[in-house]
Amino acid sequence: MKKILIVMLVLGLMCATFAGCSSGETGSEGTPETSEKTYISLATGSVSGVYYPLGGAFSSIINNNIEGANCSVESTGGSVANILLIHEKESELAFVDASSTYNAVNSKGAFIDKNIENVRGILSLYPEAVQIVSTNSDIKSVMDLKGKKVAVGAVGSGTETMAKIIFELYGMSYDDITEDYLGFSDASTGLKDKTIDAAFIWAGVPTSGIMDLGSQHDITLINFEAQDIEKLKKVSPYCVPMSIDKDIYSSLTSDVTTIAIPALIVGDADLSEDFVYNFLVETFENIGVLQSAHVRGNDITLETALEGLDEIPLHPGAERFFKEKGLLK
Repeated sequence: MKKILIVMLVLGLMCATFAGCSSGETGSEGTPETSEKTYISLATGSVSGVYYPLGGAFSSIINNNIEGANCSVESTGGSVANILLIHEKESELAFVDASSTYNAVNSKGAFIDKNIENVRGILSLYPEAVQIVSTNSDIKSVMDLKGKKVAVGAVGSGTETMAKIIFELYGMSYDDITEDYLGFSDASTGLKDKTIDAAFIWAGVPTSGIMDLGSQHDITLINFEAQDIEKLKKVSPYCVPMSIDKDIYSSLTSDVTTIAIPALIVGDADLSEDFVYNFLVETFENIGVLQSAHVRGNDITLETALEGLDEIPLHPGAERFFKEKGLLK
């Protein structure tokens, strides 16, 4: 009798074990299927800038083409805020400028007291222009901003960091102006309402906020002389001169030379190599989605895909992709 009970107990345990192993749905080959997804937060910028519409296009590419990935777009304060979001594990992908990223990985500028170790370069996008815009025709140079009320960007943003650098270049500081910490949308409204005299807007050209402003008011953009751009490059090594044609913004009366720095996509070092590799594959196979979202999507090419990433550690998935394309050894 005891032997029979033991045999029955053993058989019962075996059945329970097999039942546990076979619980859940199985695939066509008899292996368990999982519904695990990779959730991606893509940090962009102001809704009236360039990051946000391009971010929507990147999100669409990810969601429609990378199995298991679910990407959402976040409107943020811009580059500096986005780098901190990556650092704090609150975003996985982010739009940033090359100068802020260089400062982050080298603990300079806005990151002088930070230890940013998990930001990895993925893709260079397009040149971002520093546009100092005004509806006052008497404001033609940075020196003309003395005594004026100036929107310098959101607190701690890449735009505000660049505003400080430019003022220092001309021997000025916030003591010479009345600073107002406004993002793109609020700055555009302030210029329309004449509650501010000028605004720093650092974004791809054309910028929708400036286009909207120029359709209703005469605008001016401050011109930078060649020698000033050379001085600026010593502080911010990725600066390059950029010409803005007067036809880009209605009511702009003359062509303007300003400075530009590449915009980048960066990501958390913990993103899987396969995801980043597939992200780049799908980006270039669906480049038309980006081109339809904003004219700056036309600047995203393999030829310029590594500009501004020279001194920024690349994500392994990006290294793999660019080596396959012959852009890295």
